[in-house]
Amino acid sequence: MILAGDIGGTNARLAYFQPQNGHLRLISERVFPSREYGGLGEIVSKFLQDAAAKPEIACFGIAGPVHNGRVETSNLPWVIEQARLAKQIQLPATLLINDLEANAWGIGALSPQDLIALNPGEPSVGNQAVIAPGTGLGEAGLFWNGSQHQVFACEGGHSDFAPQGDLQIELLRFLAGRYGHVSYERVLSGPGLVNVYEFLRGKGCGDAADLGPEASAVAISHAALSGTNGLAEQALDLWISVYGAEAGNLALKAMATGGIFLGGGISPKILPKLTGPVFMRAFLDKGRLRPLLEGIPVQVITNDKAGLLGAARCAAAKSSNDRVEVM
Repeated sequence: MILAGDIGGTNARLAYFQPQNGHLRLISERVFPSREYGGLGEIVSKFLQDAAAKPEIACFGIAGPVHNGRVETSNLPWVIEQARLAKQIQLPATLLINDLEANAWGIGALSPQDLIALNPGEPSVGNQAVIAPGTGLGEAGLFWNGSQHQVFACEGGHSDFAPQGDLQIELLRFLAGRYGHVSYERVLSGPGLVNVYEFLRGKGCGDAADLGPEASAVAISHAALSGTNGLAEQALDLWISVYGAEAGNLALKAMATGGIFLGGGISPKILPKLTGPVFMRAFLDKGRLRPLLEGIPVQVITNDKAGLLGAARCAAAKSSNDRVEVM
């Protein structure tokens, strides 16, 4: 039995998986509101107690940079140490990985029904990459070594925001005044959409009366998709333009000829906009490298269990290699 976790700034998803004939069967799953708990150990202990089952190995995808078995979560006030967590939940075979690393592991478990193509490209074997806006912005890669993909984590979401055009330059200045350093995460996340909306609202771009001065990312995206608020539509279009540009940046940096995958909680919810022209126009707008990007498949992950599946696949792989014991 494998215990898998997909731990984000908003929700912590835990599940049991049973390996069967090379596949993983979901046994049970629970979702916990992350901010209502003091740490991951508290959540896992509750899940184990309520489930009354004992796994052989556990793997948790965590939103934050994992280094030497330790992570300070990016959007939660937690510090998680692999050895301490293993002791707390009384499970020596415990592994921490980055949450986008878990999503990247999950790609191999997805079916065609779990993906929606934005660009068919020219399907080929090669490197792949995942970009996922949610509470924050995560990115990860899959290096093709000639026989299989090897997953690696990165923190590209915290790299410098590179604006395109005068409006985005103004957005950069607005965000710099608010935060100092402006990363892509300050734009490409739920809170980032609110930032974009507030920037445009301050410029007097459209009528914001329907949403009020403290609109949430959910309210903005719903209003934009329904066409009931011009300012919300402008904000989501600008957000998607930045999204497409950064996805294109990632494709170039990873030489992801095997495909770019759009994950996270936001992408599936704004499909009517993502399938429009704004995202792919920004994705392809790379000057002389446009022909390369035209050949790269771009797909949206619609399976919200990709991170859980990936954590379970990672646990199964590491267990078979006997590399996860934490003593």
